[in-house]
Amino acid sequence: MNCLSIRDLHAGYGQMEVVGGVGFDVNRGEVVAMVGRNGAGKSTTLCAIAGLRLGWFRGTVHLDGDKIAQQAPAKVARSGLALVPEGRRIFRELTVHENLHMGAYLRRRKPRAEMHEDFDKVRELFPALSTYWKKVSGSLSGGEQQMVAIGQALMSRPRYLLLDEPTSGLAPGLCENLYKAIATMAESGIGVLVVEQSVDRALRHTHRTYVMESGRIALDGRSDSLAEGDVVNRIVMGVAESTRV
Repeated sequence: MNCLSIRDLHAGYGQMEVVGGVGFDVNRGEVVAMVGRNGAGKSTTLCAIAGLRLGWFRGTVHLDGDKIAQQAPAKVARSGLALVPEGRRIFRELTVHENLHMGAYLRRRKPRAEMHEDFDKVRELFPALSTYWKKVSGSLSGGEQQMVAIGQALMSRPRYLLLDEPTSGLAPGLCENLYKAIATMAESGIGVLVVEQSVDRALRHTHRTYVMESGRIALDGRSDSLAEGDVVNRIVMGVAESTRV
């Protein structure tokens, strides 16, 4: 089955369980949001899926039918999954071009023509990067650095992309442009899971939404259906009981 499938995912730090029994799917070609209050377990979930186990972990993660749980991050990346962590963690001392080249490290033995094709795809997705191609990435604005971070991840040719709060700190206009790029990624066949701090933005720009509360999925459903009421906002604000749509 062509999907990223997570079942009974538990993750935590020391004796503390942060994520307790989470399960969900992300299909190829769709954009799925994950929302919730700070500390709900969203980032821990993404890190656990990507193999960045900062603490203990158990559960199953399948990528298009292949088991990737308990594998090293590099092997997970080779399997077709890429994570863009919160905070635009790029190589600030390197140029835009060099950062993208680093993103293709696992494919360094592939034909050079294939690499240039991927460079072109990233620049088509984020035209502004062509202007800053040889500029040191640390000198760019927050929005431009986010483009570099996502472009770097795309250079590994992922089938699934995990984005942890990609719009954090960005102006509303930049957020809208970023989601247009995310939609284009999905149209190309990539499955995108995005942790989003804005409930309204998540429901407006995604196909489905999962709401996390205290390390568990409190609510899920089609984003357009969830947008018809205020239950998602109420759960995120801690003033409503969980339900399912």
